[in-house]
Amino acid sequence: MNAKGELIARLVGQGQGAPIFEVVSHGPAHERLFRVQVLASGHVLGVGGEGRSKKDAERLAAESALRALDGVSEAELPDNETETETPVRWPIYSGVLEAALETALELSPDDATLDEVRADAARLYRDLLGELGHGPEEDSA
Repeated sequence: MNAKGELIARLVGQGQGAPIFEVVSHGPAHERLFRVQVLASGHVLGVGGEGRSKKDAERLAAESALRALDGVSEAELPDNETETETPVRWPIYSGVLEAALETALELSPDDATLDEVRADAARLYRDLLGELGHGPEEDSA
């Protein structure tokens, strides 16, 4: 899975525009460490990523941002796991997704942030599809 490409496609498809990957590096040239966080619509998505190369850090940050969009918190992952063994993709049913968004918006408190509403909608969508037997599909890569 190309996490960075998937993230860009999803955010652009949602009308949020392309994400911004903020990169900070630390350490001497021979031991450089890169830390990346992803911003979308001015908000940080996920916990970011860290790696010995900018590319690895961006990939990890994109994976974290995708999990945030799907409503999966980092705390829900097994101990120190940042990737699943086999990438999975939830099927997209626009009518069901729209209903999940509307429901999340109705159930959210007035002071809820857009990210909180999105996370609630993603959980509702994921749970509903799971109950209907339309869980994630494994990518064959």
